[in-house]
Amino acid sequence: MSTDTELRIRGLRALVEALGPVEAERFITLMLREPFDYTRWHRQLWVEKSVDELSKAAMASRRAAPNKGMEPTR
Repeated sequence: MSTDTELRIRGLRALVEALGPVEAERFITLMLREPFDYTRWHRQLWVEKSVDELSKAAMASRRAAPNKGMEPTR
């Protein structure tokens, strides 16, 4: 399990990698500015997908990048 600091760093790296630095900062600003219920959002995120579909997608993603996010922290 990661420390809070390690998790923040990995999360920010993932956001910047996925969105780029400007859009990642914009996303964070939006999340802080607006009331947001993560649990409700997460429950609605994959409503159209079955558990099997989600599992297969997760396994395929893991096979595509088996060590991504596993680099040692400094």
